[in-house]
Amino acid sequence: MEESIRQWLFDPTVGKMVGAAVGILALYLAARVLRRIVGGRIKDNEVRYRVRKAISFAAYVAGVFLLAAILSDQLGSLTVALGVAGAGIAFALQEVIASVAGWVAVSFARFYKTGDRVQLGGIKGDVIDIGVLRTTLMECGAWVNGDLYNGRIVRVANSFVFKEPVVNYSADFPFLWDEIVVPIRHGCDAQLTRQLITRVAGQVVGEYTKGAAASWGQVVRSYRIEDARVEPTVTLTADENWLSFTLRYVVDYRSRRSTKDALWSRILAEIDATSGKVVIASTAFVVEAPGLKVRLINDDKTP
Repeated sequence: MEESIRQWLFDPTVGKMVGAAVGILALYLAARVLRRIVGGRIKDNEVRYRVRKAISFAAYVAGVFLLAAILSDQLGSLTVALGVAGAGIAFALQEVIASVAGWVAVSFARFYKTGDRVQLGGIKGDVIDIGVLRTTLMECGAWVNGDLYNGRIVRVANSFVFKEPVVNYSADFPFLWDEIVVPIRHGCDAQLTRQLITRVAGQVVGEYTKGAAASWGQVVRSYRIEDARVEPTVTLTADENWLSFTLRYVVDYRSRRSTKDALWSRILAEIDATSGKVVIASTAFVVEAPGLKVRLINDDKTP
């Protein structure tokens, strides 16, 4: 028994396995210490995140090279066995392999980056982490309107970048076009209405125009796309019910709801200040109910 234990302890293969385990543990501890140092000294969130990810990736690569160097003598004998098992492993881990391939695509093909607002695998939210297998989103929407966070953190497999369209709200052009429709009663001053909506748009969203124009110029230079207008525009349509003034404008993708609130608040205030020259139209109808006649019949025949 003692002889068997002694042979096992002095077996070169066991020694290499122990050395590999010690080396992997040392790399893990070193990477963890470096990540803590980075977290305490780098204040910028984006830079800190990228440096910590780079440290983790470097630790993984160093671990692979360490294992290859220590177990190089045994790799030759494992070649045949790995070749036979490769097909089965590939089939069993096809989703994992696709997720790793998706991570490579995301890292080098610029599908999205941390901080972007995307729709991935049917989930819309802000990217807060990109892992080797999964992308982590802070979800927006669902039961919450206005593109606001709902509090759920969702992890989506990276393989979805090959299965479904990836919608990026903030990649090359970090603005969105949005519209509001203002219904105005027939007979009101249409020219005055257009002027006050245009004036309010300039006050509320005019600050986005310059930045949006510069960003859109880069998009036009990078892609085959028309040079669209980013300044606020007001268009008019009319039907038998009312005049519809549609305000189209660009807005930061993170401020869509608050901007719409500010626009409506100022437009309503401006309309109230026109002293009846401009009146919001309504679909409410007042219907007069017909009069009712009630006759009471006494069926009691007792004297």
